[in-house]
Amino acid sequence: MSAAPLRLVGEPLVERPPLDSFGVREAARVLVIGLVLGGSLLAGLGRHGARKLLRASDSSWQEAAAEATVDAFERLGPLFVKLGQLIASSSGAFPPALSAACLRCLDRVRPFPAAEARRIVGADLGRPVDELFRSFDDAPLSAASVAQVHACVLPDGREAVLKVQRPGIARRMIVDLRAALRTARLLQRFSHAARVANAVGVVHDLYEATVGELNFLVEAENQRRIRADLGAFGDNGGVMVPEVYSAHCGPRVLCMERVRGVPLDRFDVTAAHPDPELLIRRLVKVWLEGVTVHGIFHGDVHAGNLWLLDDGRLALLDFGIVGRMTAPWRQLVRNMFHASAFDGDFTPVATSLRELDLFPDQSSDDAAIGSQLAMVLGPILSGELAELDLKTVTGLMLDFGTDSGMSGPQQLILMGKQLGYFERYAVTLAPDWRLGTDLFLLQNVFPDEVAAALAERGATLPA
Repeated sequence: MSAAPLRLVGEPLVERPPLDSFGVREAARVLVIGLVLGGSLLAGLGRHGARKLLRASDSSWQEAAAEATVDAFERLGPLFVKLGQLIASSSGAFPPALSAACLRCLDRVRPFPAAEARRIVGADLGRPVDELFRSFDDAPLSAASVAQVHACVLPDGREAVLKVQRPGIARRMIVDLRAALRTARLLQRFSHAARVANAVGVVHDLYEATVGELNFLVEAENQRRIRADLGAFGDNGGVMVPEVYSAHCGPRVLCMERVRGVPLDRFDVTAAHPDPELLIRRLVKVWLEGVTVHGIFHGDVHAGNLWLLDDGRLALLDFGIVGRMTAPWRQLVRNMFHASAFDGDFTPVATSLRELDLFPDQSSDDAAIGSQLAMVLGPILSGELAELDLKTVTGLMLDFGTDSGMSGPQQLILMGKQLGYFERYAVTLAPDWRLGTDLFLLQNVFPDEVAAALAERGATLPA
């Protein structure tokens, strides 16, 4: 399906608002960003105490600077809150103090008035809320950086929830992205670290994700697709995706079936579920099938998007960010897991990397490269997930992109972000679990190999 266009104030109706546009609003925003970040850092360090900060043995200035940075993110708005969420969920790639401080960005934010929500719903769907629904709860169930959620009942009596986009959020986030692009270009001119990290590429990737996330018709299609894929093999009954009610969806409004449960970040899962390890294994199985078989996977599996339902199932929510894998990328990941789980041969991984132009060294043959990859990736994939060396994995991914002159293998980087979430869950839910050798995860990826391995061991898989 084609994405419905976004309309920004003062700009024509377009499919994709141009990122390179830069005018008075963007220039003013760059100035505001600089002032807010600088002011927050000065205020935060001042509150902490200059004398304490100057002590050579005291590293607490890093914590003070991190807390001040998050203060600035919260003042600057949704795009920066999302940046904080990225940092919080990718602890291996950022300073520990900053990652810890950014956990605040995962918390609830203030809702906007119900009258605004009703206005947006009416404008998107063409009729007043009272004509569209049997009932509509003005008090939101939850509020986040981009949207808030209201309970409602459809005319036929089905219970539903309505996700309503914050007013003016599209214009604000696009302006912020334009300001960020200009800042990133400036940084890359003068900073080697910014060039290595490909700051401009990061902004472009964030733009791609944002344009899709701000159009709820795109999110609705993502959710329908992943819900259909979930049932493809008939063995994922422990995980669900809510049904989308298309007749009540628009570019800023998403309607779906209501589920009842609790987000995983709101309670002690180990006390609430009889087998928390099986819970995360079911989640990763579904996610990995999306990566390796279906070609689309959930790209934001933080705990707020995962609910333990009252009936014991796990629900996947919020499909504004998804990863898409073409056939060559799917084959690369399949080769990685085949080597890890079955034969230890990483030569096909090297071949896939070369075919994707991600390995620049043309002098070495694939077998030699495979041996090197086995030394690095083998222990990571076959080790305990709770001890996953994400910093090494992330570094390898970025190195591939940097060495080949590309903007980075973004499919793998988005995968790495989700592995970061799984790592955090595994620390408490499944500390001894080994992702790369778990046949339960791979039964629909390599059915023949898994069946042979189980027969040889005389083993069975959990339901």
